[in-house]
Amino acid sequence: MEKALRIYGEVLRLVRRLPQDTRPYYAKYARENFVNYREFDANDPKALDELFHRAYNHSLWVLNKYSVDQSVADKLKEICFA
Repeated sequence: MEKALRIYGEVLRLVRRLPQDTRPYYAKYARENFVNYREFDANDPKALDELFHRAYNHSLWVLNKYSVDQSVADKLKEICFA
């Protein structure tokens, strides 16, 4: 659970780097996705790792969409792949 919260916080920090008019949408999108998966089985480490990797990859996709340098996601990568 702690790792998921750290990832969520880092995703929200990345949202702040997006254009201002897109931030509310992506902040809400991130929250909805994390809420949807809160009942996820925490005893399945493989499934959790897949979910965390998906969060990282989707974050990169959004950053690329708005031409934000991917290096800002290095901390998220560190958390997701640790």
